[in-house]
Amino acid sequence: MDFKGKRVLVAGTGLSGISAARLLEKKHAEVILYDGNEALKEEDIRSRFEEGTEAEIVIGELPDRIVDALDLTVFSPGIPLDTPAAVKLKTKNVKIWGEIELAYQAGKGRVAAITGTNGKTTTTALVGEIMKNYFDSVYVVGNIGTPYTGAALEMTDDTVTVAEVSSFQLETIENFRPDVSAILNITPDHLDRHKTMENYIAEKEKIAMNQRSTDTCVLNFDDAVTRKFGEGLQTKVLYFSRFEELQKGVYLKSGAICYNDGSRITEICRLDELKLLGSHNHENVMAAAAIGISMGVPMDVIRKTVREFVAVEHRIEYVAEKNGVKYYNDSKGTNPDAAIKGIQAMVTPTLLIGGGYDKNSEYEEWIEAFDGKVKLLVLIGQTREKIAKAAADCGFTNVRFADSLEEAVKICAAEAVSGDSVLLSPACASWGMFKNYEERGRMFKEYVYHLEG
Repeated sequence: MDFKGKRVLVAGTGLSGISAARLLEKKHAEVILYDGNEALKEEDIRSRFEEGTEAEIVIGELPDRIVDALDLTVFSPGIPLDTPAAVKLKTKNVKIWGEIELAYQAGKGRVAAITGTNGKTTTTALVGEIMKNYFDSVYVVGNIGTPYTGAALEMTDDTVTVAEVSSFQLETIENFRPDVSAILNITPDHLDRHKTMENYIAEKEKIAMNQRSTDTCVLNFDDAVTRKFGEGLQTKVLYFSRFEELQKGVYLKSGAICYNDGSRITEICRLDELKLLGSHNHENVMAAAAIGISMGVPMDVIRKTVREFVAVEHRIEYVAEKNGVKYYNDSKGTNPDAAIKGIQAMVTPTLLIGGGYDKNSEYEEWIEAFDGKVKLLVLIGQTREKIAKAAADCGFTNVRFADSLEEAVKICAAEAVSGDSVLLSPACASWGMFKNYEERGRMFKEYVYHLEG
């Protein structure tokens, strides 16, 4: 799309919204920056533009005079599409994009896009390293920290973009077409926004909706939803599996990750060569290898990269050892399924810190996955009573409440003995107590560092 002279409303004034507005101004669009939070001040929003902005700022209710003159709207992913502003825009037939669609329209080169309920950040980071070790121009963007729109104008035809994309971002795509897409897994999450699992699954599956027969979709064979999805795709499908020896795909056999191209089996690496803990990370490595293969990266580059890769921050990240007790930061475990993987990775008696914002999740399956490993569950946040009830219903009663994360760390430090582990793996979002899971993880690490020992 030619954005020159177009009147574009950018909804949301966080990192995503500011980045989108910057891109649109560089493309000579007329930008209106909108935020429904009446507590915000225009000067504070303008201060977020280091180079200044000519955008009109609208705060509070969205006036009809603005809506009636719009050519396009770009929504930040955190804004649901059933807000009054979104409903008004839809009623007036104003096109609504998200950051992913805008960046794709403005960018160049090839794209590998990764979604899934869990494992996105680790897999995206690993795929990014694989690409950087082979291609000259690589950008790793999306939920992983760098807005896609912030890099789009720097891309060339030779660029490879690795994008972590969420269901929120996929809600608003139109022409976004990755050369390689991947759905790592699908388990219940964000049902407060998507309302039903069917809606959530449909949003995830949009990642492949524009792909052609020459493109590839990488899918988890062990996940019933993604396996069935692959059976109906017109694009090429490459499965990965932890449990099945595939006739074509990436799979685990006898302690090694292998690739069968349909005629020849190649060993990618052995599990004991990896620096990533946990069976879920073995899946992440298989997915990343499948994406690398699909993007044309030589096997020796993939092999070397996966062997050297270390865990990303906030995902079962080793923090420190204090008085013989090891502390791990799994703040990225923002739903029960992710937190199950966190506890499964522990090999010692564990004191677990959980709780936070309620996304309408159920916690019984998480509690049952403790499997005798968890000595003490310390709960914080909005969900602590709900989780404590689920624990009691499952027969787990050694539960303590804390009023802050700092207090939870101190309780664990007092109760742990040498040889134990303390794991922050909340099974909940961070909102209400922290800005995001990154801040929660950083504060956890600070509290651990300040413990005596």
